[in-house]
Amino acid sequence: MFKKEISPGSKSKVKSSVQRAIRTQLVTTYPLLAPHIDEIIPKKEQLDAMKIPDRVTLYLIGSIPLFFQHMTDALLPHLKLVHRFPTCFPSIRIDRGAIRFVLSGATLMAPGLTSTGGRLPSGNAEEKGTYGEVGGEGWYGGRELEEGEPVVICAEGKQEACAVGILSMGTKEVKEKGKGPVIEEGHYLGDGLWKLGTD
Repeated sequence: MFKKEISPGSKSKVKSSVQRAIRTQLVTTYPLLAPHIDEIIPKKEQLDAMKIPDRVTLYLIGSIPLFFQHMTDALLPHLKLVHRFPTCFPSIRIDRGAIRFVLSGATLMAPGLTSTGGRLPSGNAEEKGTYGEVGGEGWYGGRELEEGEPVVICAEGKQEACAVGILSMGTKEVKEKGKGPVIEEGHYLGDGLWKLGTD
C-alpha cells in the first residue's frame, strides 16, 4: 500500500463530534486500547487529518501519527502507535524466513505463519494472555481472527511489530489450508508511511 515515498498532504482539523466518534470506533475495534484512549487521543487535544495518496487519511495529534484509514475501511494503527502499546492489538507472528518479504511489501502468505516459527491464535476463545512477544515465546490470542479483521504482525526473534494489515483469510482457514495470501496490503517498517514527515 505504501511501497513508494509519500509526500505529506494538507492537514485539516477534525471536528470535535468526529473526534468523539473516532475515539468510540477505536475502542470498539481495539477493546484493549480502552484504558489508554485518553492518552492516545486526549479530549482537550486537537486531532488532525492528513490526506495521503490512494484515498488514505492519516490521523495525527501534533506531528504524532496515530491511525490511518483507507476510504471507509477499518482504522488501522500506525506502527509507531503499535510500538507504544504493543499488547493492545490482535497479533500474529511470522517466521524468520518471511521477514524480508514482509519488509519489502510482499503479500504475506500462509506458510510464513504455519511453519515452526510462526504463531496464530490457539482457537480457545476462553484463553487469556498478553498479545505479542512478551516473555519469550509470546502469546497470539485465544479466539480465531476473522477475514477482514485488522491485525498486527510480529516477527520471530524480534521484540517490535513489523507490520499491520487486514486479514484476507481467517486464522482458522490459514491453519486448515496452510497456503494462500493472508494479508495482501499493509503498512510495514520502512515503508512510505513509516518515513512520512508529519511536522
